[in-house]
Amino acid sequence: MHIVVCIKQVPDSAQIRVHPVTNTIMRQGVPAIINPFDLYAIEEALHLKDKMGGRVTVLTMGPPQAEDALRKAIAYGVDDVVLLTDRAFAGADTLATSFALAQAIRKIGEATPVDLVFTGKQTIDGDTAQVGPGIAKRLGLQLLTYVSTVDEIDLEQQTITVQRRSEGGVQVIKTRLPALITMLEGTNKIRFASMDDMFRSARFAVPQWNKDRAGIEDVSKIGLKGSPTVVSKVFAPKPKAVKAQMIGADGDTPQAKAAALLDVLTSQHPRLANELGLIAG
Repeated sequence: MHIVVCIKQVPDSAQIRVHPVTNTIMRQGVPAIINPFDLYAIEEALHLKDKMGGRVTVLTMGPPQAEDALRKAIAYGVDDVVLLTDRAFAGADTLATSFALAQAIRKIGEATPVDLVFTGKQTIDGDTAQVGPGIAKRLGLQLLTYVSTVDEIDLEQQTITVQRRSEGGVQVIKTRLPALITMLEGTNKIRFASMDDMFRSARFAVPQWNKDRAGIEDVSKIGLKGSPTVVSKVFAPKPKAVKAQMIGADGDTPQAKAAALLDVLTSQHPRLANELGLIAG
């Protein structure tokens, strides 16, 4: 079984600042990390490898410094990595990114056919959750989004059964391989890097693919040329100056506290009281 995991190196969102004049993200001095949701995708792929055998390849697209993210993936225990990097990819939106990654996965699959592709549910910098589905569409893969658990993989029958979280609860879905899975956060426990894999990571020669090595001939579908998305403005939301309100209750019982809260809500929102039928007439 061959699993490809697509990850992204992103700026640590906890330390991002927005320029007060240009309203653009200030990346200088902000450390880069593996997109946190992608870590769960890596872990699930490695868990399946431990359970069923096979190999795991991690793929990312970005500038040369994205090699650091791939080395961290090697330290976790993945078998191989590929860095898709070329100035022609610069400025790519989700449409162009999914095209480039899909082409690279096709190229990877020429050596060893790909059975599963994993991504995180979304990235913390773009938050669109569009790249995974975009890859699946371009490669003709079965798409399984917001997956919390991979229950079973039958390589003989070429089927996979997963649990998918939805607004109404949990869906159990069975479909055919190959498939693409977007993993939810908190679905597994991220392993620690082993000493042997850390040494292997330091020595590993990370292959860098440009557009030609990835088999991309139509440059109108990558980078800025292939990106119809336009970001008109980036801004930081203004903090609200609303203070917390302390509500006193006549007793410590849940019923007394609920009654006190209800009194405050209905006094501040008479329309709500009318809709709940709490005011006569």
